Amino acid sequence: MFENIKNSPNYRWYVLATVAIGTFMATLDSSIVNVALPTISSQLNSDLSTLQWVVTAYLLTITSLLPVFGRLADLFGRKRVFGLGFLVFIFGSALCGLAENIWFLVATRVLQAIGAAMLMSNSAAIITAIFPPKERGKALGLTGTVVALGSLTGPALGGILIGLAGWRSIFYINIPIGLIGFAAVLLILPKDVPSNDKESFDFLGASSFTLGMILVLLGITNGEKWGWSSFPILLSLVLGIASLLLFALTERKVKHPMIDLSLFRNRPFLIGNLSGGLSFTAMFANNMILPFYLQGILHYKPAQVGMLLMVFPIVMAIVAPISGNASDKFGPLVLTTSGLVITGLGLLYFSTLSATANFYHILPGSILTGLGAGMFQSPNNSSVMSSVPPQKLGVAGGINSLVRNLGMVAGIAWSVSLFESLGGVSMPKSSEIPVFMSAYHYVMLVAMVIAFIAAGVSLNRKSYAKAK
Repeated sequence: MFENIKNSPNYRWYVLATVAIGTFMATLDSSIVNVALPTISSQLNSDLSTLQWVVTAYLLTITSLLPVFGRLADLFGRKRVFGLGFLVFIFGSALCGLAENIWFLVATRVLQAIGAAMLMSNSAAIITAIFPPKERGKALGLTGTVVALGSLTGPALGGILIGLAGWRSIFYINIPIGLIGFAAVLLILPKDVPSNDKESFDFLGASSFTLGMILVLLGITNGEKWGWSSFPILLSLVLGIASLLLFALTERKVKHPMIDLSLFRNRPFLIGNLSGGLSFTAMFANNMILPFYLQGILHYKPAQVGMLLMVFPIVMAIVAPISGNASDKFGPLVLTTSGLVITGLGLLYFSTLSATANFYHILPGSILTGLGAGMFQSPNNSSVMSSVPPQKLGVAGGINSLVRNLGMVAGIAWSVSLFESLGGVSMPKSSEIPVFMSAYHYVMLVAMVIAFIAAGVSLNRKSYAKAK
């Protein structure tokens, strides 16, 4: 049966489906815990500053390790690293579900993220190797849509699972999905071709990048809590920036760099990544705070929250393929820029919600942001990947994933810091509701500004970028 699949003219699409399982699962878990945070907060007795590490530790680990595992896969085999990623992710998910205190949960989320980094770092390269040049843009665009849907479906699916089976179910659900994905890797993905070259692994580049990312993101995420002028924060930021500068210098000199920084001289590639990162920075602010508004202010049950949050990914899933096809005909400029403007308008709408809002008051904001994200993501991913030569598609896909995760981490970090600095708390008492609402409105307004800045950046892309 599986030999027939490998001989099928549609074999490449089976490979894409296998990759999509791992990609969707890994990105889903970047946000699925968001809706569980209020429940975890009460059961594991944790405040919002500590709770954010359940999300941030996952994203930080992935962001730091994406280029490392991408390079290791080039040297030791993509199928091997991708399959191992499923196993590590399954094991980490099982341990997350067993957590009895907040810091054990954070630690096991790091393990889970190591598996996710193995999966995400190789998806673009596997697809690039199996698809002919004329179909790569379409395949990579679909992968980008899967990534966005995974990230943005998380809160909705999480709410439904929590309502049905409790918060631990959001981790246990990964076990059967992961086993299916691992079986698909063994049976469907092509065998690794042993590397005949003698390329070495860039240990200095890998260590300086990983250390720099961890230190900078630690400084950003803890700045509000510890004080931006405090010694630990300043030391973390200074050492982190120095480490990243060392990485940049190293990559310019080594023969086989982990990240090809020369790609950023390509204007469509630079603009697409920058606007994409900013879009996730804006959207993840709402992803982080909205569940607390729905549960803490409106007193929705997790299942109700999940049903409401499903509106966004449903709208996005409908719009994204239409937008992708339109982009192939008319170019990405108008669609990406308009999508970001509409996203900003949706965030502006969220800033007007009251403490007595109902489902129908919230619905327009979810529709607007879903419409905007659907219009933006697919054309933007296609534009980015079409702007680089075929032999650099794998590297470009890895950088795109890295920038996207940086946007997610930044969105969580700044929104939580600003929300708490304005007096917001995760589960407010009656007397704290006005302060909560004021803080939430302010965060949404800042997110709107970021979305509009992303739209301004998007305007600077060329009307259409063809592969070189």
